[in-house]
Amino acid sequence: MAEANASGRFVFDLPTPESALALAGPSEQTLRQLEALTGTSLVMRGLQLEISGRPSQLERTAAVVELLRSLWQEGETVSPVDLQAALQALDTGRNQDHAAMGQQVLARSQRGNLLRPRTLRQKTYVEAMERHDLTFALGPAGTGKTFLATVLAVRMLTERKVERLILTRPAVEAGERLGFLPGDLQQKVDPYLRPLYDALHSLLGPEKTSALLEKGVIEVAPLAYMRGRTLSEAFVILDEAQNTTPAQMRMVLTRLGERSRMVVTGDITQVDLPAGQLSGLVEAAQVLEGVEGVAVCKLTSADVVRHPLVQRVVEAYAKRDKANGGPPSTAPRSRRT
Repeated sequence: MAEANASGRFVFDLPTPESALALAGPSEQTLRQLEALTGTSLVMRGLQLEISGRPSQLERTAAVVELLRSLWQEGETVSPVDLQAALQALDTGRNQDHAAMGQQVLARSQRGNLLRPRTLRQKTYVEAMERHDLTFALGPAGTGKTFLATVLAVRMLTERKVERLILTRPAVEAGERLGFLPGDLQQKVDPYLRPLYDALHSLLGPEKTSALLEKGVIEVAPLAYMRGRTLSEAFVILDEAQNTTPAQMRMVLTRLGERSRMVVTGDITQVDLPAGQLSGLVEAAQVLEGVEGVAVCKLTSADVVRHPLVQRVVEAYAKRDKANGGPPSTAPRSRRT
């Protein structure tokens, strides 16, 4: 419930203490940010949120709070990304799309958090994965490319829409030599696959993840292990695909078998291939865009859902790259010997 009065104030009645805490954020940081974004004054008094400001400011702020109802009403903390996404939807007239996104719950994490897309481009990405057998997701670090794909894959596995989950990525060094690491081949490549394990642990928990790995229901392996195989009745995620060569990309795309789907994710600004080597992800996104059954989704810094500083870091590098005509990885460089 909400009500306005003639003194330039708008009052939201919140259902529970948990919803009030979720909306206010830690030390009321969310309220302070919303104030900065809208020019209003926000005060939380018990289970009431009081908004003060000019009529146009009141209307805009109240609309943002209402758009985020699906989060704070469930006790889900409202983040800076959520505020920015709601404001963007409001300013571009996509209120209904944002409201629908709030209802698009994909799963619940081991900690009990509801997992759903957080921005409109993430929403489009999830819908693309649900409708297409092959989806490419290009975007900077922190935009949820791999995590959302893993969430959807685990859900489809649980619903028995696929029989197994295969997660793979190229074991390309970013400055270190793989051969210098201790252990056998599997132990050498495990650090490269750690982000995939982390996503599985947050969804299934370490024990269930280990059990499914032992049974072969979930497979986490370097890209080289995919050669010569047919991946049927599987949900395949190729992560860090910017580090594939065109030949590797063609190889893995042609592994797709019956009743399977594949999601290919990567950040084309962080290519660790040798100088002058074309990224297989860049080529594939260009060649296959528009092909029936294929979706190409492009996320931006506005979709970063990590620490707020990550978004500013991504934007700063993007500004530098634009001024220089492209990221350093696309220019010739020397390699250490």
